[in-house]
Amino acid sequence: MTSGLGRRFDEVVRACAAIERYVDDAAPTEVVLDAVRMRLVEIGAAVGTLPEHVTAAEPEIPWARLARVGDRLTGDRCTVSAPVLVSTARRDVPRLREAVERLRADPAD
Repeated sequence: MTSGLGRRFDEVVRACAAIERYVDDAAPTEVVLDAVRMRLVEIGAAVGTLPEHVTAAEPEIPWARLARVGDRLTGDRCTVSAPVLVSTARRDVPRLREAVERLRADPAD
């Protein structure tokens, strides 16, 4: 695995782990939701640079959609509701972290 690829994997795993910690509370505050948004933007930027042959090993993850998440969260019409952010953080982010950890552990890359 190239060191640049490893750094991107690490960025995604760190951002996912942070999001998972942020949403441990039953009702995340506005500040927590803002932090989740920013971490999702970071994830989108890192995922957008992953080579297709790497992401193809985890086809159940919507890589292309994740790569565009920053545009949706930072655009003029940021309309992502708090329930959607919390659901994403609690359901999708752990699956993404697990997939990236598997990719990171694969010596073939």
